[in-house]
Amino acid sequence: MMALVEHARGYDVALVASDKPDAAGIAWARERGLATFTQSPKGMPKADYEAAIDAALRAAGVEVIALAGYMRLLSDAFVARWRGRIINIHPSLLPKYKGLDTHARAIAAGDAVAGCSVHVVTEELDGGEVLGQAEVPILPGDTADILAARVLAAEHGLYPSVLADFVTR
Repeated sequence: MMALVEHARGYDVALVASDKPDAAGIAWARERGLATFTQSPKGMPKADYEAAIDAALRAAGVEVIALAGYMRLLSDAFVARWRGRIINIHPSLLPKYKGLDTHARAIAAGDAVAGCSVHVVTEELDGGEVLGQAEVPILPGDTADILAARVLAAEHGLYPSVLADFVTR
């Protein structure tokens, strides 16, 4: 999220939202004068939680949702309401390694490269159109954590440029 804000070109960040009210990124965004929205999903039906987020996004005039570090699955109904206007960054070279534990899976498979992908969000987990990718070598002795740090650096370079291209197309 911070990289998307700091490298915004061709788009404005209208709202920073989180399902974790105490997230460091929310405090960071507030310090910079950005509009924020937080709502913990605990104790709420998923439909009510998503309705609250949807209302906040619409009230802020959001046109495109760029997920960053959002580890919850969106309902099919939410995705349908925002069809073609939600993108996500995923820490693998899709279609390889959808879901979790991507770095460990790439290392275990003996892959020479890993990386990240920006894709359109659809009802299928990590299954939408890939908009851009960045490769990162897997080096001898890499652990999942070491590889994750290199992939995160690649994500910070890739995501803002792909988002800028996406919103202007």
